[in-house]
Amino acid sequence: MSESSAAATAAVVEAAERAASGTWRRAGLAGAAIGVVAAGAAAGVAIERLTVGRGMRKKARLALDASGPYGALRGLPGKAYAEDGTELYYEVDEADPEAGGTTPRRRRLFGRKAPAPVTVVFSHGYCLGQDSWHFQRAALRGVVRCVYWDQRSHGRSGRGVEQVEDGVPVSIDRLGGDLSAVIDAAAPEGPLVLVGHSMGGMTVMALADRCPELIRDRVVGVALIGTSSGKLGEVNYGLPMAGVNAVRRVLPGVLKALGQRAELVEKGRRATADLFAGIIKRYSFASRDVDPAVARFAERMIEGTPIDVVAEFYPAFEEHDKADALEHFADLPVLVLAGEHDLVTPSDHSETIAGQLPDAEYVLVPDAGHLVMLEHPEVVTDRLADLLVRAGAVPTAATVGIYGDTGNTAQPGG
Repeated sequence: MSESSAAATAAVVEAAERAASGTWRRAGLAGAAIGVVAAGAAAGVAIERLTVGRGMRKKARLALDASGPYGALRGLPGKAYAEDGTELYYEVDEADPEAGGTTPRRRRLFGRKAPAPVTVVFSHGYCLGQDSWHFQRAALRGVVRCVYWDQRSHGRSGRGVEQVEDGVPVSIDRLGGDLSAVIDAAAPEGPLVLVGHSMGGMTVMALADRCPELIRDRVVGVALIGTSSGKLGEVNYGLPMAGVNAVRRVLPGVLKALGQRAELVEKGRRATADLFAGIIKRYSFASRDVDPAVARFAERMIEGTPIDVVAEFYPAFEEHDKADALEHFADLPVLVLAGEHDLVTPSDHSETIAGQLPDAEYVLVPDAGHLVMLEHPEVVTDRLADLLVRAGAVPTAATVGIYGDTGNTAQPGG
């Protein structure tokens, strides 16, 4: 290790040790263990942060927040309600036949209603929100009817009622039920294409497990992006297994303890924003030249997820096992796509999914991390467009917009 790298590591360890005091210390030695692992993960990005003053970094973040258009796209708002009463927020981008869309607004033809349009339903990942599909949304606006929703306790959706009132743990099965409620409200009839990233892909699998008849009767295509069908307990996040195993044993308890002191922890997160921004970047992207405004956009989404929500959801991934549910997609056009350097849901998990769906298109994106749809939007959008053609959702001649176009930021009523 070079002297500069050693200095960077030492500085990050020192920062982690400071973070381990106060609230972290209340969580016991386990909190310190997490701090050490976090320090190791952040060492690779610490050097650049040591050379730039904190005030300068704060000004840069404010500038990026002010200039970045990411997350500005809005559609027609709606609300669905989960089985436990949790309010689930969604938005609809309708197809525009005049702009080349293939699904005209409903009308009466010879006394009968026209067929319901194909609807593409996008499910986002852990600690993100519907805005994580920004580039794909920009490209598909007007081309096909799309629904974007925020998972419970994320984005604009309400806090999980079961979790707040009854202390019921979140499960991937529950998220599958939530997706079913959103479909019932936003797309009660007509063909569906289901798109899920990370936790959103797991949600799609849970829906298939829960409602196989829905998959059989209505789903015409599926895209599973940077996700897993199970065995997430074996992921090492690019770190030495000994440290990861030690942390994994205590992390659920630590997160629960921190979630119970959410206000104090949120203050600590703000105080160590630079450290965690580096960790977020490392686990979100693989490209060195990722647009700083995109990186900041992802950072805002992730840091906007309250610590108690982080704590509630984490155990669900250890229990997730939906390998058997994949059989419900066997006869459908399926896209399985992964970033080659994804440290959160490694590409071999996507390869396993593709192995169970031999007719699926498997795409491994070089120089890409977990947030591949933000890091290489042109690849993801191109493959999604191809899936929509194969699923019959859009004609071959349909024109998909420029993937970064944000000129039209709202639809009527949005």
